[in-house]
Amino acid sequence: MEVEQTALPGIGLRHEFSTRYGRRIGVVSHRAGGRDLVIYDPGDPDRACETVKLNDVEADALAELLGAPRIVQRLNDLHREVEGLVSLQLPIAPGSPYAGRAMGEARVRTRTGASIVAVVRAGQVFASPAPGFPLAAGDVVVVVGSPDGTGAAADIIANG
Repeated sequence: MEVEQTALPGIGLRHEFSTRYGRRIGVVSHRAGGRDLVIYDPGDPDRACETVKLNDVEADALAELLGAPRIVQRLNDLHREVEGLVSLQLPIAPGSPYAGRAMGEARVRTRTGASIVAVVRAGQVFASPAPGFPLAAGDVVVVVGSPDGTGAAADIIANG
């Protein structure tokens, strides 16, 4: 799929693509924050027929709703395509040394070569969490890497 990016001077960036059925959809990311979801008129692809303003929290929620199933599907596709790539879902137990601490304190990638690609909390997926992301008991950390790396990551998450 081709996504077109256009700079909007003084406003931010616009990303647009066409669906398989010819509908044009765009997202305007404002420099000052917030997003506009834009649906274009099927008869005139330069005319917006609907615009939905989203604050950062709403945009994140929509991205997670649309992206969570895709993340799992893409990981499954990678497993089929890349020999030796493994993903594990590691629960953060109440007694985990990282419950209540920033994810980066575990230094998983530095210590194992594996990467934390998502954290699932109460059914909500946080894709590509930053090192400062706070882990909580009950979270599930999704780790991708070699079998040895992901196994070592599991040990770190469980035991420190």
